[in-house]
Amino acid sequence: MSLTVTVLGATGSIGRSTADLLAQHDGRFRVGALVGGRDAEALAKLAREMRAEFAALADESAGPALRDALAGSGIASGAGESAVLEAAAREADIVVAAVSGAAGLKPTHAALRLGRTIALANKESLVCAGHAFMRDAARYEARLLPVDSEHNALAQALGDGRVSDVAKMTITASGGPFRTWTRERIQAASPSEAAAHPTWSMGMKINIDSASLMNKGLELIEAHHLFAIEPERLDVIVHPQSIVHGLIAWRDGAVTAGLAMPDMRVPIAHCLGLGDRLTIERGRTLDLAAAGSLTFEPADEARFPCLRIARAALSEGGAAPTVMNAANEIAVAAFIRGEIAFYGIADVVERACEHFAAAYRSAPADVDEALAIDAHVRAWSTEALPPVRAAG
Repeated sequence: MSLTVTVLGATGSIGRSTADLLAQHDGRFRVGALVGGRDAEALAKLAREMRAEFAALADESAGPALRDALAGSGIASGAGESAVLEAAAREADIVVAAVSGAAGLKPTHAALRLGRTIALANKESLVCAGHAFMRDAARYEARLLPVDSEHNALAQALGDGRVSDVAKMTITASGGPFRTWTRERIQAASPSEAAAHPTWSMGMKINIDSASLMNKGLELIEAHHLFAIEPERLDVIVHPQSIVHGLIAWRDGAVTAGLAMPDMRVPIAHCLGLGDRLTIERGRTLDLAAAGSLTFEPADEARFPCLRIARAALSEGGAAPTVMNAANEIAVAAFIRGEIAFYGIADVVERACEHFAAAYRSAPADVDEALAIDAHVRAWSTEALPPVRAAG
């Protein structure tokens, strides 16, 4: 009997990797619904290839184009928030939640409320509303499976072990394109330089977060919620080869680690398999002798202040991570447009965290409250953007 899979964020990098795996195991899975952003042609092509039952775009204005592109296919379609939520609520055994940013909160939570198994790639769901998500996952008996390579590696390394026996959980960072750059050179970096990730092929915004190490800060917050572990038992280490993805140090001194070639199909396959191991065609096998050496170095929070800011938000708790994420999305967009320099991202985020520290002390009670805080902080951060232009 085949499993029904819904993919939220089907046209992004995670969605494409998921599509590749589903195609490789065609008899094992069928596709219930696909959700994209605004690219009607790309979503329609994917829906036809995967024989999806329903396709939806977040951009309501792209609805007619999607309908035309699917004409004669028998695939139902829709556009706008209601259509996206309809897709998320359709019957499915596994929902791959890969919509980027805070936009992924509502559809991911809609699936969670129905008790679905969620293969979670949208880390913002836990960054912005982690308390509410984990509470509701327990309430509705939903299962959260981590797709991020770091958290998936931690989950596999943890196995049947108890979190109470863990001395420290460590996620790794490639170091991004600026790992060896001076602070002065980083400050003058262009958006294209910041987006040139040395290891992973991701979207523009995620690449920028990787360059600033904000991505690692978001992942620390995600790990805190996923594993119910205190901030002081979480850490980040830079590992340029991106082969070791997560390490667990046990209180008896032993260390277990999750290793794999940098291929997002590995953690996605682990989630889709639901306990079984799926074969990955054209997958690169890890050969440690060929790799030669694996190196590690501490994360430099002086050159990468976004990591320091994220750690502080995690320690502060409440709505601090919600505020931080909203300000970061505005600041990264401004950097991409060339309106601020690279370190302007950290400046905007830190100012927002300080400004809203007293206003939002409690964690959002639900997704609607998280999105209301998100909207408020976005508006303030947009007004607060400094008049600094990026070099290059």
